[in-house]
Amino acid sequence: MNRIIALAAAAALSLAAVPFATPALATTIIKAGHGTQTAHPTHIALQKFAEIVAEKSKGDLKIEIYPDRQLGEEREMVEGLQLGTVDMAVVSTGPLVAFVPALGTVDLPFLFKSSEHAYKVLDGEVGQDLLAKFQDRGIVGLAWWENGWRSLTSKKEVKSPADLKGMKLRTMQNPVHIAAFKELGASPIPMVWGEVFTSLSQGVIDAQENPVTIVYSNSLWEVQKYMTLTRHVYGPHLVLFSQQVWDRLTPAQQTILKEALIEATTFQRQTSARLETEQLKLLADKGMIVEQVDITPFQEATANTASAFKNIDPAVVAKIKAAAN
Repeated sequence: MNRIIALAAAAALSLAAVPFATPALATTIIKAGHGTQTAHPTHIALQKFAEIVAEKSKGDLKIEIYPDRQLGEEREMVEGLQLGTVDMAVVSTGPLVAFVPALGTVDLPFLFKSSEHAYKVLDGEVGQDLLAKFQDRGIVGLAWWENGWRSLTSKKEVKSPADLKGMKLRTMQNPVHIAAFKELGASPIPMVWGEVFTSLSQGVIDAQENPVTIVYSNSLWEVQKYMTLTRHVYGPHLVLFSQQVWDRLTPAQQTILKEALIEATTFQRQTSARLETEQLKLLADKGMIVEQVDITPFQEATANTASAFKNIDPAVVAKIKAAAN
């Protein structure tokens, strides 16, 4: 009996001498969705963002990326942010005017003179004020990325607004875009992106408008003959986060995400500009007829678009235009 007790005591001392392993801290996974293809600059920048976050957090934070509407169409992702079922999303302005009406201001045609003008405004007071308005919708607005300069693609040549008369043209579900194309004489048809390629191939719609990177990454040369470089709207992508999920993060984690986004935003915009130049040439190589056009008649036809919207503040529009100088 004494021998058993002695052996037990020795075993206990032996175990006490071996330190227990400290349990590994659980990695916080953030699921980020977007609506574009993996060749789009937004997806490429999200990959960069994920790398930066992993490095800065030493593995404490992990960004999982879900491209091409895997988490739903853009409006569904935004609603998911409100519900806390989607952690993070990068979306176009298309569905966002329904959540923050003042956002329609940046969708006005021919508002920005250059990408540099857009960056100055969106990174400045006007852009930050617009991001802050998402807080009342249960969403954290974090950054402005770039979808690109929107231009027309069509089955027939477009040289002037007269060529758009009666043309069935897909737009985003965005009242400002719809109003602008009505002024141009087209018959705008708001449609979620997932339906566009099939609708073009079946003749449900005749045309659509999007940045070069969207046109190329979605192989629209297969269903559209012409691309007319109207560059009528500068299209941002907004980086948004669920307020519910954000509030569960530690202040240190929130800081890491914000700092990583600063670096990722610069990378995203540079990638967008580079790919637009490269892919415009590739579209021509695929057989698409890419044409420059005199935008003056398009500007004149849409000059009064803002006046139809109470949510667009003329003072803010004036401030944006003044920033071009």
